[in-house]
Amino acid sequence: QVQLVESGGGLVQAGGSLRLSCTASGTIFRLNAMAWYRQAPGKQRELVAVIPNTGTTIYADSVKGRFTISRDNAKNTVFLQMNSLKPEDTAVYYCNAAVDTTGTRVFRNYWGQGTQVTVSS
Repeated sequence: QVQLVESGGGLVQAGGSLRLSCTASGTIFRLNAMAWYRQAPGKQRELVAVIPNTGTTIYADSVKGRFTISRDNAKNTVFLQMNSLKPEDTAVYYCNAAVDTTGTRVFRNYWGQGTQVTVSS
C-alpha cells in the first residue's frame, strides 16, 4: 500500500556531488520522520541522516558538513544532497519513512529498494 522509490544514484568522481531523492506514495495520512541509511559491501547498514517531522536534523559523524537532508512535505519527498564525496561513501543508499496509513497516528516503518552510489578515486 505504501511504496518508497529512490532516485539520483550513480557514479561520480571524488570531490563531486550527487542529489538523492525518495518519494512516498500510496495510502498516506501522515509522514513522520524520514531518513537515509547506507550499506557498503560486507558492512552493516548504518544511519546517514534523519529529518523529523519537527525538530532538528541529525547526521552521522562521517558525513557532517558534507551531506544535507531536506524534505518537501507537499510532495512526500525526502532529499539527500551529497557534496565533497569520498570513495568511502560508496554504498547502496536506502530511504526510510514512518507512515500513518490509517489516520490513527499509528506509524509503521517502510523501506525503499535502494540506489547505488559509487565514488571513484
